Amino acid sequence: MRIYTRGGDRGMTSLIGGARRYKDDLRVEAYGSIDEAGAFLGLAHSLLHPERDADIREVVLDLQHMLWDAGADLAAPPGVSFAFRTPEEAAAALEPVIDRYQAQVPPITQFILRGGTQAAAALHVACTVVRRAERCAVRLMRHEPIHMPALQVLNRMSDLLFVLARVANARAGEADVVYARSPQVFR
Repeated sequence: MRIYTRGGDRGMTSLIGGARRYKDDLRVEAYGSIDEAGAFLGLAHSLLHPERDADIREVVLDLQHMLWDAGADLAAPPGVSFAFRTPEEAAAALEPVIDRYQAQVPPITQFILRGGTQAAAALHVACTVVRRAERCAVRLMRHEPIHMPALQVLNRMSDLLFVLARVANARAGEADVVYARSPQVFR
């Protein structure tokens, strides 16, 4: 099988179901941002310590699969059915995972700077790209229907990635760096 098709040479791509859209279409932008987030999760996975962060590595792989599901949801225009959709309970299933990892780091009361170890920085980048994908999905939702569990899982996933970045830093002995001019915003 060839990787190239020449089908996109004029600036268009195919959605699930065969409909053609320009590559800057809101739907394409949304699932493209999801694809980008998945790549950053792959980078984070490669940078996480194989033993110390083995559990986080497993979570990251699970999140990559969830991103593929959400991306497929957003690549399917209204009226197109396909074998798998993001499950209704996907976002809720992430909440106990967030809580479990949140308990491993001290509470924050101020904004923190993103960074720390290379693995944590990659998780922070993935978090922000997931947030962009969520914003793209919201813009799309305002123009045409989307499968809402895909949007909800992006919202919850960005929270989890923020927490995982903090945990990765803490396990490596890196303290959170508080934004210098941050008031106390979290209680």
